Amino acid sequence: MSGGAREPGRTVTSKVLAILGAFDATHRELTLTQISERSGVALATAHRLVGELERWQALSRDPGGRLRVGLRLWELGQLAPGRLREVAQPWLQELFASTGENVHLAVRDGMEVLYVDKVYGRRAVPIVSRTGGRLPMHPTGVGKALLAHEPDWFVQSYLARTLERPTAHTITEPGRLARELAAVRAQGHALTYEEMTAGSCSAAAPVLVEGRAIAAVGIVLAARRARELPRLVEPLRAAAAGIARAAAPSAGG
Repeated sequence: MSGGAREPGRTVTSKVLAILGAFDATHRELTLTQISERSGVALATAHRLVGELERWQALSRDPGGRLRVGLRLWELGQLAPGRLREVAQPWLQELFASTGENVHLAVRDGMEVLYVDKVYGRRAVPIVSRTGGRLPMHPTGVGKALLAHEPDWFVQSYLARTLERPTAHTITEPGRLARELAAVRAQGHALTYEEMTAGSCSAAAPVLVEGRAIAAVGIVLAARRARELPRLVEPLRAAAAGIARAAAPSAGG
């Protein structure tokens, strides 16, 4: 691809990546102007590079002319290593079948949780997490389950940040959150009550492989059913343990 050389300090590759990075779970369709604004790439350069990305089918246009991620990128995404999802899927399906509740699988990516899989039904409570989406760690059940098993230096670094407060129930006081993480680590599961979304509560368990939390499994309920969370902990922990055994290096694959 040929890019303009009048934007010093940025290579053509960095501009292309910035354009693709303009899309996320809440910005699935963008105009060319929005792409330019979100990527920081000059409009004329964005127009040229977007045209090349369209021809390569990395981007496509909807009938209204808005741009979105194309099939070529989806095809490439399917080549990414997906062993965790593969070994976890039967356990997620079984957990959903036995509880009838929304189930999701998440991993830590930087200071956030990245949701890599989800099983849900029409009757389950709507949730904000989506496959490929990211949320803060401290207000989510899966995030707390993961954060509780991170090294002390990471936890201290996380708590030193200005913590997001999605709801009035979100725990953001460093001392209180540190005590809760210690309890999560001791009991083997995390519980949240309307900390990420008003009207929802959750339970989560870490997937521990050789002492390291490689992922977490979570269940979400409507807050009015919060008293039911304790009965879901055991099937949740059983699913997490099953995924851990299947994902362990000795399991092969």
